[in-house]
Amino acid sequence: MATVELRFSALPEHVRTARLVAAAVARRAGVDEAVLDEVRLAVGEACSRAVGLHRNVGISAPVKVLLTEEEKQFSIEVGDEAPHAAPGGHTPGASGAEIEEDEMGLAVISGLVDDVEVSAGEHGGSIRMRWSTTPPAALPA
Repeated sequence: MATVELRFSALPEHVRTARLVAAAVARRAGVDEAVLDEVRLAVGEACSRAVGLHRNVGISAPVKVLLTEEEKQFSIEVGDEAPHAAPGGHTPGASGAEIEEDEMGLAVISGLVDDVEVSAGEHGGSIRMRWSTTPPAALPA
């Protein structure tokens, strides 16, 4: 199991770098070329969400991204340190617009990734996304 760890300041301009690194590591791990755009988009959404949470709450800690290559699977976990009201809950004091934007981002990620886990608590949260690295079985001719 190979893991790449990326940490970056919670600034929007660093999200692009996270997307590029994720796509490069996914390609090396064997994720199908046709899926790489979905990987980039999902990582961009997850990282933008984490950056927004850190900035809204005033957290200076970096956003963490773990890219893990396992047998037949590639996963990316984006972690934030923003307090959440409850697992799957929103940041305390979030406005209605911030909650709506957060829900929209999670919906986009869910539409791009087959296997997504969202966890959250008072010490932060994470979004874990998984992709298969085995080619799909060929259909009979």
